[in-house]
Amino acid sequence: MFEKKETIYKKKDRETWESIRKVLKEQGMRGVSAGHYPQDAVMAGGCGAKLDPRNFGEKGRADHDVYYIRVRQADVEAAKKVILENGLVTEVKSSEELMQDAAERAKLLRAQEQ
Repeated sequence: MFEKKETIYKKKDRETWESIRKVLKEQGMRGVSAGHYPQDAVMAGGCGAKLDPRNFGEKGRADHDVYYIRVRQADVEAAKKVILENGLVTEVKSSEELMQDAAERAKLLRAQEQ
C-alpha cells in the first residue's frame, strides 16, 4: 500500500508538468504524486505593500512555483518509457539549480561554452 516513490520530474515548467500528468493518467499509471510549491520567498517592494516586484512585467503575474511528479519505484522505468513515447522529456533539477539566479545561470553557461 505504501511504497517508496522516486521523483521523475522537478522543474519550473507548468505546461510540461501538466502534459506528463495527463499522459500518466491516460496510461492508467497508479501511485502518481504530483504537486507544486513556491520556489522562494521574495523581498517585498519598497512601498511596503508586500507585493512581489517580479509580477509587474509585460506578461503579468509570473509563475514562481516548482512542479514535481513522483511515481512508485517499481514504476519508474515504465513511466519514463510512456513519457518518452509521447515526446515529452522528464527532468529533475537539484534544489541548487532551481534556486540559482537566472543571471548567474547564464553566466555559467557562457563560461562553459568558452
